[in-house]
Amino acid sequence: MATNKNPWSSQDEQEHYPCVMEWWCAEAFFSSLKNKNEWSVKVAFTEWFEKAKTIGSIQNMTLFDHAANTHYILYERDDTKKLDVKKKTFDVRYKDSFMKGLYPSYVMHFHDPNHDIALDLTYKAASLPHWVAQDITGGWLPMGLGAYRYGFIPRNTVSGTLTIQGRTQEIKGQGYFEHVWGDFLYDNPLTNAADFGHTIRTYAKLIGWWMKNHHPRIPYSLMFSTENNPFGYDWVWALLDNGWSLFLGNIMFWLMKGPVTGILILTKDGETYTEFSNVSFKYNNLRYGKEYDFYYPSELEIIATQGKERLHLTFTMTVEPREYFTRFSGGKYWTGLVICEAPGVVKGEYTNGEDNITLTGICKIEPQRQLSILGHNSLQIDITKPPKGVGMDLTLVSHYLRKKMMVALHLVPRPRFQFKITPLCKKDFSTSMRKP
Repeated sequence: MATNKNPWSSQDEQEHYPCVMEWWCAEAFFSSLKNKNEWSVKVAFTEWFEKAKTIGSIQNMTLFDHAANTHYILYERDDTKKLDVKKKTFDVRYKDSFMKGLYPSYVMHFHDPNHDIALDLTYKAASLPHWVAQDITGGWLPMGLGAYRYGFIPRNTVSGTLTIQGRTQEIKGQGYFEHVWGDFLYDNPLTNAADFGHTIRTYAKLIGWWMKNHHPRIPYSLMFSTENNPFGYDWVWALLDNGWSLFLGNIMFWLMKGPVTGILILTKDGETYTEFSNVSFKYNNLRYGKEYDFYYPSELEIIATQGKERLHLTFTMTVEPREYFTRFSGGKYWTGLVICEAPGVVKGEYTNGEDNITLTGICKIEPQRQLSILGHNSLQIDITKPPKGVGMDLTLVSHYLRKKMMVALHLVPRPRFQFKITPLCKKDFSTSMRKP
C-alpha cells in the first residue's frame, strides 16, 4: 500500500529522449456552465525514436459530445521529427497544442483545426501521482523484451473553456493525467532488449506477485480468442461519486473471461493506493469491429478482493465509441493495433467485512487489441465435473475458415460423442460471438 508521498520528481514529468517511446495523455469529463451539456475528451501526445531514421510524433484527440452521442476526431502525425519539448521543465507541444506545468498544476491547450475546436484546460491535482505496480516492481512494467514506466494522477479538478466554431463556453469537471515512457514498440515488441536483465527481473517480480495471490483451479468454462492476445489490454479509469477513483489494466493472454493478468488500483482519499491482485473479469456485452474483423467489450464486469476488501463493479460504455486503427507496415502476423475508446458509467458495491457501500460513477473504457491477420477466431471449452458428470464440450469459431465446429465428448453419466461443422457467412460474423 503506497504512502502519501509524491513519488514523481520533476525529472519524471519531463521528456526521456532518446527512449524508444514516450507519451503524455490527458482525459477529462466536463460540463458547460451555461447549458449543462456533458462532454469528455482524450488527448495524447506521443513520440518515438527507434533509430536515427525512425522518429516521429502524434497528436491524437477525441472529443465526445454526450448529448449528441457523437465525437470529433483529430489525428495528426509527423514521421520526420519528435515533439517540441523544452528542456529542464515539462512543456510539450505539437504544432500550437501544448501541455505544460509541474505537479500539482498543469495548463493545456488543444487545437483541432479540422473542426474549428479549441480547448483550454487548467488541471489541479486532487490526488497524488502513482506508478502502476509501484509496490511490486517500483513502477516498472515489461513489454516484449523491453520495459517501461506508467505513471498517472487519477483525479484532477478541471476548468477552462471549450470553443467550437467561434462559440465559447466555460466548463468545469474532473480529469486524469498520465505519463508513460520506455524502450518498447507495439508493432515490434521483441526487438528492444537494451536492458534485458532488467526486463527479466520485472517479469519475475510480477509473475511471483500474481502467483502468490492466485490459487490455480480447473474452471468450468474457458474461452480464448485471437484478438485477446498478450499485446492487447483492457483499460478503465473511473471516478466514483463518493470521491474514490480507480485504475484497471488487464493484459489479455487470449482469455475472454477469468483471472485478470494485470492490476486494479483503488484510492479512497487520493493519497493512499491499494493495488488489488486477485481480480477476475467477464464481458457482459461485445461489439463487433466489422472493418477489421474483431470483437471488444462494451460492458465488462470485475470482482476484486484484497484481504477483507471486495469490489464488484460493472463498467458500461454509454456513448458511441471511437475505433482508432493503426496498420503495421509489412506485418507477417498482425494487421495492426486498434484502440476502442468511449466514456461510460460504473456501478457496483464494496465491502470490507463490516461496511457495505453501493458505488456509482463515471468511467472511461479503452480496450486495445493487436489484430491477427487471420481475423477473429475463438475456442470455448466447457468442462463437466462430478457430480453432474464427466465430459468436455469444445466450440471453435473461425472467421478465417468460415466455419463453426462443435465437439462433445462425455463419459459420465453415459458415453456420448458428437461432432458438427456449420459454415459461416460474413453476415454471421457480427453475431457469432455476441454473447460471450
